[in-house]
Amino acid sequence: MSASTSPPPMAEVVRTEGCFPPGYKPFKPEEHGLERGFRCKVPQEALLKLLAGLEPDRADGTGKAGDQGSEFVQQLPGPRLGVGMDCCVIPLRHGGLSLVQTTDFFYPLVEDPYMMGRIACANVLSDLYAMGITECDNMLMLLSVSQKMNDKDRERVMPLMIQGFRDAAEEGGTSVTGGQTVINPWIIVGGVASVVCQPNEFIMPDGAVPGDVLVLTKPLGTQVAVNAHQWLDQPERWNKIKLVVTKEEVKEAYQEAMFSMATLNRTAAGLMHKFQAHAATDVTGFGLLGHANNLATQQRNEVAFVIHNLPIIAKMTAISKACGNAFNLVHGTSSETSGGLLVCLPREQAAKFCSEMKSQSSGAGGQGATGGAWIIGIVEKGDRRARIIDKPRIIEVLPRGSQAASQDNSSTSPAPSPNLS
Repeated sequence: MSASTSPPPMAEVVRTEGCFPPGYKPFKPEEHGLERGFRCKVPQEALLKLLAGLEPDRADGTGKAGDQGSEFVQQLPGPRLGVGMDCCVIPLRHGGLSLVQTTDFFYPLVEDPYMMGRIACANVLSDLYAMGITECDNMLMLLSVSQKMNDKDRERVMPLMIQGFRDAAEEGGTSVTGGQTVINPWIIVGGVASVVCQPNEFIMPDGAVPGDVLVLTKPLGTQVAVNAHQWLDQPERWNKIKLVVTKEEVKEAYQEAMFSMATLNRTAAGLMHKFQAHAATDVTGFGLLGHANNLATQQRNEVAFVIHNLPIIAKMTAISKACGNAFNLVHGTSSETSGGLLVCLPREQAAKFCSEMKSQSSGAGGQGATGGAWIIGIVEKGDRRARIIDKPRIIEVLPRGSQAASQDNSSTSPAPSPNLS
């Protein structure tokens, strides 16, 4: 796949001949008190406390004693973004340029190793796209090979995962030039993405103003879809949800989630510039509300994010409720992997952004749930926090390929909800 070609249709991307060996489980999160999809994430509050030790300055602003290198870097002019957001932005010694860099990795969460590689790459690049950056200079791949795999299985699975990662990188206009591979109890896949750019090539995530509109570019519910698909072979769990969903609906939702996670957020990153986005983040392991809160705390202005609408893959809300809301899907804390961008846009630009997202995705063969964007909330004056209203409007996003999806295009309508007017 070259950098200029559009993503292939899902039927051409999703493979079955390269699945993980029968019975092989790279990682069983349920054995560790986790649901599939939350994987290796440290809880958000604990993570922020841990990362505080990486900050270059003391709380009193005096800097680290004796750290002359840190003091020199801090004195360089230009935008700067450190620990806690999607990327680091570091001014370089060469005037007018900044290094923007990110890294991410996780355990496999889908059964197809090729698609898992694509998802891992899309997830890494998404951090750059959340800054409005559309070009990546270089990628490294991080790969852990499971010590439980025999030679035959390893030679069958790992090349497909690497190929998926490479293909997604090429689709994003970049290449993988190296990385690190180790032996581990479980497969781990991820990478590093780096770009050197000028300030006008990225959008700092701190410019939201009261009156802005919140837009989300992919539906929620990937964690629920992946778990529900796993439960098809677990009668005790399937019995809890079989009254609200059919097996065919679960399979369709799983395919939609897999394709959504493997889709790059590059189109949305480009449109952020065209429609004057004020701030953005990508929605991943901490869920919609977790990342919205993180973005809100970064704002220069005293604002709050209020979320009224939740676009969710069809039937995932019902499954979550049938499980006793174990995923906290409608509360916004259900983990997502390689989710969409949450973008703060001027009110007059939001509908046009959504419309162009839909038209560009359709033109590239991206018909389906990820071929659009949804207006989900507003920015108002407040205390730099985010919240979801008590009874948000649930937008059921029909999976591509389902019979109902071909008859209903209203779920990607860019028109603002009455709640937002």
